[in-house]
Amino acid sequence: MMFLFRLLSLLPLAWLHAGGYVLGWLVYCASPEYRRRLQSNAASAGLSPRHWRPAVGAAGHMVAELPRLWLGRAVPVRWSGEAPIEAALTQGRGIVFLTPHLGCFEVTAQAFAARYGVAGHPLTVLFRPPRKARLSELVRVARQRPGLLTAPASLAGVRQLLRALKAGHAVGLLPDQVPPANMGVWTPFFGQPAYTMTLAARLAQQSGALIVLAWGERLNLGRGYVFHVEPMGSALSPELPAAVHQINQAMEALILRNPGQYLWGYARYKSPREEL
Repeated sequence: MMFLFRLLSLLPLAWLHAGGYVLGWLVYCASPEYRRRLQSNAASAGLSPRHWRPAVGAAGHMVAELPRLWLGRAVPVRWSGEAPIEAALTQGRGIVFLTPHLGCFEVTAQAFAARYGVAGHPLTVLFRPPRKARLSELVRVARQRPGLLTAPASLAGVRQLLRALKAGHAVGLLPDQVPPANMGVWTPFFGQPAYTMTLAARLAQQSGALIVLAWGERLNLGRGYVFHVEPMGSALSPELPAAVHQINQAMEALILRNPGQYLWGYARYKSPREEL
């Protein structure tokens, strides 16, 4: 697996995206369950096929670009809206990055680490290793880079995230990822009840950190990415269920700006797993 990824990492990004586009549509056509879930999730958001069809190929892009992002030379990344980051770091205030399954969320962590992490402001991301051992080793090696730390998806990992925020550092979370049982609440997401993590809201409330919405827009023709950053539109409610709902609403608004790069095939409305 490592050899294959290293070989693919040598290819131009445009070639990988072209292959990923084909892969995305092959999976969509071959899997009735995946196809039904993707269409159902997109319909819940009120999208017509014209808006969600690009997401079929984008799901393949996400997979095909990993060898280059993990093991290849750096890809072009342009920043947009980084002023809130600069202000928070200057003030010594922690930052909670909330990034949905939109665009290339892998590149956002790398871009922050390359720009700010190596300058003494590391980013810690919550990380659950793949269940397959050979994939776990690949991901572990790929994500070992200066300025980027990982925290296990456990209580110890949550404490690590909180310590990082109180030290004025940044943490990154995927708030539209279904958390384990007892780690979330049921709240609407595009009009359907979705089990949603409370961790993002709790970290911000307990640390006083700035919440920042972020996503990596994937440019066409392999031209790289744009790292979009913006603060939450309003302060979080002190009531946890209301705060979680606010975060879901913020994620919805972000996703609807570019629905063609959202991972609509993700099982967002599934019941949580029992183990942590």
